[in-house]
Amino acid sequence: MATRPPPSRGKGDATPLSPSSRNSLLPGTPGSNQSLSSPVLHGNKLGCKRPSFDGGSPQMLPPRKVLAAKRAKTDITSELEQQRATLILADGTRWEGVAFGAKVGVAGEVVFNTAMVGYPESLTDPSYRGQLLCLTYPMIGNYGVPDLDSRDDIGLPTFFESEKIHATALIVAEYSHDACHWNLTHTLSDWLKQHNVPGIYGIDTRALTKHIREQGAMLGKIVPAGAAESSVPQVNPNDLNLVAEVSLKEPRLFVSHAPPRQGKDGKRMRILAIDCGIKANIIRYFMSKGVELLLVPWDYDFSGEAFDGLFISNGPGDPTQCQKTIGHLRALIERADAPPVFGICLGNQLLALAAGCTTFKMKYGNRGANQPCIDTRTGRCYITAQNHGFAVDPASIPQGWEQFFVNANDATNEGIIHKTRPFFSVQFHPEACAGPTDTDFLFEMFLRRVHGEHAEVTVSYRQPTIPARKVLLLGSGGLSIGQAGEFDYSGGQAIKALKEAGLQVVLINPNIASVQTNTEGQGQLAADQVYLMPVTPDTVETIIERERPEGIILSMGGQTGLNCGVALEKSGVLEKYGVRVLGTSVAAIEATEDRGIFSDKLNEIGERIAPSFACDTLDEALEASKTIGFPCMVRCAFALGGLGSALIDTEEKFEAHCREAFASTPQVLVEKSLKGWKEVEYEVVRDVADNCITVCNMENFDPLGVHTGESIVIAPSQTLTDDEYHMLRTTAIKVVRHLGIVGECNIQYALDPHSNDYCIIEVNPRLSRSSALASKATGYPLASVAAKLALGNLLPDLTNSVTLSTTACFEPSLDYVVTKVPRWDLSKFDRVSREIGSAMKSVGEVMAIGRTWEESLQKALRMTDPAIAGYQPHDEFVAESEEELNRSLQVPTDTRIYAIAEAMKRGYSVDRIQSLTAIDPWFLWKLKRINDMGQILSEYTPKTLPAGTVLQAKKSGFSDAQVAKLTGSTELEIRALRKAMGVTPFVKQIDTMAAEFPAATNYLYMTYNGDEHDLDFEDKGTMVIGSGVYRIGSSVEFDWCSVSAIRALRQLGKKSVMVNYNPETVSTDFDECDRLYFEELSLERVLDVYEQEGCEAAIVSVGGQIPNTLALKMGSTGVNVAGTSPTMIDTAEDRNKFSALCDRVGIDQPEWQLLTSQEDALAFCSRVGYPCLVRPSYVLSGAAMNVAYSEGELTGFLTEATQVSKEHPVVVSKFIENGREIDVDAVARDGKVLLHAVSEHVENAGVHSGDASLMLPPQTLDSADVAKVEEITHKLAAALEITGPFNMQLIAKDGEVKVIECNLRASRSCPFSSKVMGVNFIETATKAMVGAPIDERAPEPPDNYVGVKVPMFSFQRLKGADPSLGVEMASTGEVACFGPDRHDAFLKAMLSTGMKLPKKNILVSMQERLFAEAVPAVRKLQELGYTLFATKKTSAYLEEQGVPVTMLNYAEDGVEPCIDDYIQRGDIELVLMFSNQFSQNILTNYAIRRLAVDFGVPLITNVQVAQLLADSLEATSTDIAKPNGVGLDPRSLHEWYGSAASL
Repeated sequence: MATRPPPSRGKGDATPLSPSSRNSLLPGTPGSNQSLSSPVLHGNKLGCKRPSFDGGSPQMLPPRKVLAAKRAKTDITSELEQQRATLILADGTRWEGVAFGAKVGVAGEVVFNTAMVGYPESLTDPSYRGQLLCLTYPMIGNYGVPDLDSRDDIGLPTFFESEKIHATALIVAEYSHDACHWNLTHTLSDWLKQHNVPGIYGIDTRALTKHIREQGAMLGKIVPAGAAESSVPQVNPNDLNLVAEVSLKEPRLFVSHAPPRQGKDGKRMRILAIDCGIKANIIRYFMSKGVELLLVPWDYDFSGEAFDGLFISNGPGDPTQCQKTIGHLRALIERADAPPVFGICLGNQLLALAAGCTTFKMKYGNRGANQPCIDTRTGRCYITAQNHGFAVDPASIPQGWEQFFVNANDATNEGIIHKTRPFFSVQFHPEACAGPTDTDFLFEMFLRRVHGEHAEVTVSYRQPTIPARKVLLLGSGGLSIGQAGEFDYSGGQAIKALKEAGLQVVLINPNIASVQTNTEGQGQLAADQVYLMPVTPDTVETIIERERPEGIILSMGGQTGLNCGVALEKSGVLEKYGVRVLGTSVAAIEATEDRGIFSDKLNEIGERIAPSFACDTLDEALEASKTIGFPCMVRCAFALGGLGSALIDTEEKFEAHCREAFASTPQVLVEKSLKGWKEVEYEVVRDVADNCITVCNMENFDPLGVHTGESIVIAPSQTLTDDEYHMLRTTAIKVVRHLGIVGECNIQYALDPHSNDYCIIEVNPRLSRSSALASKATGYPLASVAAKLALGNLLPDLTNSVTLSTTACFEPSLDYVVTKVPRWDLSKFDRVSREIGSAMKSVGEVMAIGRTWEESLQKALRMTDPAIAGYQPHDEFVAESEEELNRSLQVPTDTRIYAIAEAMKRGYSVDRIQSLTAIDPWFLWKLKRINDMGQILSEYTPKTLPAGTVLQAKKSGFSDAQVAKLTGSTELEIRALRKAMGVTPFVKQIDTMAAEFPAATNYLYMTYNGDEHDLDFEDKGTMVIGSGVYRIGSSVEFDWCSVSAIRALRQLGKKSVMVNYNPETVSTDFDECDRLYFEELSLERVLDVYEQEGCEAAIVSVGGQIPNTLALKMGSTGVNVAGTSPTMIDTAEDRNKFSALCDRVGIDQPEWQLLTSQEDALAFCSRVGYPCLVRPSYVLSGAAMNVAYSEGELTGFLTEATQVSKEHPVVVSKFIENGREIDVDAVARDGKVLLHAVSEHVENAGVHSGDASLMLPPQTLDSADVAKVEEITHKLAAALEITGPFNMQLIAKDGEVKVIECNLRASRSCPFSSKVMGVNFIETATKAMVGAPIDERAPEPPDNYVGVKVPMFSFQRLKGADPSLGVEMASTGEVACFGPDRHDAFLKAMLSTGMKLPKKNILVSMQERLFAEAVPAVRKLQELGYTLFATKKTSAYLEEQGVPVTMLNYAEDGVEPCIDDYIQRGDIELVLMFSNQFSQNILTNYAIRRLAVDFGVPLITNVQVAQLLADSLEATSTDIAKPNGVGLDPRSLHEWYGSAASL
């Protein structure tokens, strides 16, 4: 029997041991090693709390270290030739891969772990003894291995769970040869070599995981190349007493340096711990509690020891091998005076066996960091880390005992507890390292029992929910920069969830192109009442009064819905009508949106944002900047997408920026700059019972200073260690609980790249763009779950919609990587800055999925634009000099990724690029590998290209077109070559659980990093090609069309196969179609999917321009294109062919000529007279389309057009001024028109149809013009043999109607036409294209209401851009409203854009040639009671016309009163500026337009729109003091259709 070491019982007992003598009792020899601040006392590991450092408070910054990087000596060329190895399973299954680490053969049991971080901790976990560990996350080794010799102040390895690697081997999909982290000292491969442990990569770990899941954990071996299989004998670790191998041999005493934790005898508490393979972090936990821990061998007879409590550790293998331990435990718990007992993992099984239970070997065990376990006492569910292959049989639990925890997924036992005595154990790791520490309260529970207390049970609190029968849902309105299609997706999911719960749903959303504003769901659940009305407090109150809902949900409508809801609560409207806010309360919303309250809330729990001041006035902000210093960050409260935020470096810029900011926000935050830190984000879900999970974490490619919406984003994070990952995860849960969020939110961090310090940037208490990305990245339906939680449902009660068998209270494990890349359209705007920063400018985003980051990134880059080949220099980025290139690297722009590619091409080192960009070196090394792979490819021709090189290129994300360009071939030749080589992609599922459980999902992606498909291909479906990334000209309207098509197919009983890559869309919601491929819309990938699925046909006409452009190539490669033939699509798209066809069939059109040379174009324009229109082919939103008013303008426009339309013709035509433009949406079958709708533009010709205001039915066209339009519609349908949707633009003037263009696809106005006409044009078109029966009775235009659609602009976010309109589209979204006349509908639509109607003062500036045309509108405004101000010439003219006006001077005149002052003070409430290229004050007028936008003053630049506004104000309201909502018809869409009683 061992003698008990001398006790250390604290005050009043023996003299405490000196540090040196104390350390002599500890393992290791710390005296010779680096001494660090103890993670025991300071919390590095303990639940990953913010560390406090010696001599300082928790708010101090930690020591910073130089960012370290380690590279393997091999390059990508030698990797292709590296030594191979084979994994051989006992059933004969074989996988070949590449050897790393020690090149030796080993054998053991093959198991898998689904955790995404923590490989150093897992490999040193003694519980993995004898096992070949497969990590399901595909990229391992990213952050290297930390200091092997470092010891904490009790002598434990600082960064590991034991002194050595216990796993027999490591199996991964990809090993990262380039490791980067501030704390690394070794690469993973070098560390494995030191311990003689082999690794193998290049394995399809998903296929291996599925095999183990289906067949059970089995024996296996790794055999190096060249070695005989027989030379590696098979070992079955389950036959061995592995515990005896890992347990210590002699007792050791650990004494805490923390204040003594007293036992019942008043002395320091002593815990005896049985070491069955104890993890270091368990010891750390006990030390943090102030106890002393006597660690004894597994078979130690402790009956003669004095101790206050007994702990049984984790360990490897079969618990029945530990009969001695079981016997000692049985003897102990049978004693009447037995002390409290606590067991973890193997300890749970050993205690259970001692109590009389039985255990069994699980099929494949539970190993990972996301196992949900339910506390049977409270019903609370906790996320736990586990590593075990055996479990307790719950049926064998004897009387007196009961289950403590149960696994929420597989219902296995997760712990036992005695009903009356202080014995309990759990199967999981409360102290998890790696993993979450959500259950570390169990240590405290144990020690309280040791002290004699009966530990309190945390009772599950469930907020009482009052049943709601009717719920009001606020939408986000039209799409704008920072608030886009993600809210169509989230709102749609919420409607489904609410309807499934049996509730009536009332929706307010003026976005007519949104799927959620459908009144008929085509088989999906739709809202009961849809109001196409402004989401403003006045309007919402009116609808609340009409509908009387019991509840309202604010979190699905972006910042628009959130701010409106807060205003309704503050004004007392919700209380007045008895409307409850469901989900997150308004108080919690304000705590996150008000930066001052937010900072106070974080301080209450010891968390912090960067040093900052919340300021309500400009003076306060100026004073704060003096304290913070420059550079500093300015952020706006209650703003979305970083609106109004900026990094400011001088006092002058600061004051100017804050003046603008306060024009649109009541508060700004002046914050210390943390530019250069990493930005990391977590999506968090919490229910009313305080169950809380993190669904997804994401890391920005760009360092802090670039808004997350502007940055490339990677999910999950790639460069965070387990410490960092779980430090931020734990903080996220703590913050969200403290704030009281119910539903979903996200939290953003700044993380120091040189230490583990962090700051919280913000919490968004609602669904966001990141939420949509996280949903699509993980397969976890955040919006649907959040809606159900808002109703009071609990997470454990909800089902995982992917597996259909496990709980929704879990944290997804990814075995792939997702990359998001933003899409900008800055080139469309004059004078806009291309720099990106803390405020969003991007109009959309793409998401790509791969099993290497190189594969994912290259896919994503191509998704942003068909002209992008991948990661390589691009024509859009040009840097003539080294100085220019350096600046492009230092200052983020929309083309910085291509600047990096150019720098690598010019020989810049990774270190040099990192010093200029502050981007984490790991990402840059990966980019370097793509660059190197490209150089290797360029050394071959198609005839010499090896199959291995082709495969490696495809694994690295190279497209066929890329390979073709580098090897001097064509895309189709490379396709044929690789297929002949057997190099084809594999289809994998997104299943949320890394294949641990069977997935019932149709959510798919393709990868070359695999060996097998995840599913079979037996059905022959119809492919629908989606619209891709949102951009100016192709937005949510085309997603509405895509969704309508796939819903129509499903209603017809046809299998739908959707291909799209936009995470913001409803079409990429996996419950919308039979199979969803989150993939590129390229010829290569479309053919891959089409061939793999064996599709019957492909629909290309509902996704906008990208699918239409593919049609001809698809048809030529054998694809059955549904509907109109590809040759006819080409005829309509090719300007030359289309114009010739119109001439041939007698359809009038403006005079035109094909561009053959610049000289011919100049001669043509000289003959017909300027202005003339330059029109490229195969473009969207009028790209490079321009009106030339002079020879000089024409020359420049021709150059731009030929660059945009390199492969297709450019046409020059006569531009007709002052004509009335007309839109037609129609559907035909075999050339016969089935449906059509004629819309009239408010604006005269010259404004792009996407930027124009549309009226349906037409309001000013005479019947003769309408008849001519219909005649042309029928002629073109017949001439082009159209089957499916089509759209035309025409122009009417002086009794003539001429066709401008015809698109043989759905248009952006298709949802508008469908909803005004009351029939889904795309549903009809889909039936036509697949040959289904159609009701050919065409509906008539409505005669009891008018629909008006108006554009949404985002000029306020595009600093410097000229907010004027032309033939190239500039709007980012649209809204539409119905009314009894055009005036009512137009005014509601304008209010829906966020416009505030003027109450008093209007500024007018008119170009001289527009004086006469504009005067009627201005006069009417004056007659309505508005006070008019005007520029000098405009003022003089208006005075002549008898219109009272006050003149204001230009700023450069230096004379008061000044226009700039009036706008900046808010004295001007509307600016009317009518001018064009002939204006004499081009720059001055631009400056005024820009000033109005920057200060949030409504701006109208079109005379016809101003006239309609004046007419509408006159027709709808006589009280201009309160115009918002006065006199406007509040009927719902259902009521307009006649489905409900009219008012």
